Amino acid sequence: MIDTFKVGLTGGIACGKTSACKIFQNLGIPVIDADEISRELTAPGSPLLPEIKTIFGKTILDEHGALKRSALRTLVFADNSALAKLNALLHPAIHRELILRAKTAGTHAPYVVLAIPLLFEHHLEKMCQRILTLDCSEKLQLERILRRDGSSLNTARSIIRHQVPRSERLTKADDIIDTESGDPQKLECAVKALHEKYLQLAAQFAAADTATRQQAVSEA
Repeated sequence: MIDTFKVGLTGGIACGKTSACKIFQNLGIPVIDADEISRELTAPGSPLLPEIKTIFGKTILDEHGALKRSALRTLVFADNSALAKLNALLHPAIHRELILRAKTAGTHAPYVVLAIPLLFEHHLEKMCQRILTLDCSEKLQLERILRRDGSSLNTARSIIRHQVPRSERLTKADDIIDTESGDPQKLECAVKALHEKYLQLAAQFAAADTATRQQAVSEA
C-alpha cells in the first residue's frame, strides 16, 4: 500500500484551526481531528472514561455520566501533575487512532489533514510530511478563548502557557496562515492556495514512494 501524504495542521488555541479544517473538508480532503478522537475516547461507555473518573473523581462527570470538559480543563490547567496524568492516559490512544484513520482515509484521497493542536508538544512532527500552522497574537487568542469558551482569564492564560511558544510553532512550520484579521474569505483563499500546493507535493510523494517500493522488489 502506498503511504499517505499527511499534512499536520496545528496552531495555538483559538487560532482558527477548526475553520481551516472545514475548508479542507469542503475541498474533499479528509480531516482526522485529534480533538474529535479525544471526545470519542471519553464519551459515555468508552473504556477510558471510568479511568478518568478514578483519577479525577466523580465531580468531573455530569448527572448523565458524561464528561464535564470545562471542569476537567479548569482542574488540569491549575495542576501540572493532573495534566500529566491526563496526557499519559489519553494521548497514546489518540496517536494510535490518528495513524489508523489516516491510513484508511488515504486510500481514497490524494492527501489527508491531521488536525493536532498539540503536535509540537507531543513531538509528532515525524507523523507528517508537511506542517501547517495557524497563527495569531496571544492577545487575540485570549480574547477568543474568553468569548468562545467562557473560561476564566487565569485558565485561558494557563492553557496558552502549557502550549509551545508561538515562536517555536512558527519556526517549525512549513506553511503558515495568519488568522489575525479573522476574515473568513482571506482564510479560504489561503487554504485553497495551499491545497493546490499539497496536491502537487502529494503526487510527488506518491511517485517517489512507488519508485522506492519497486526498487526494493527488484533488489529482493
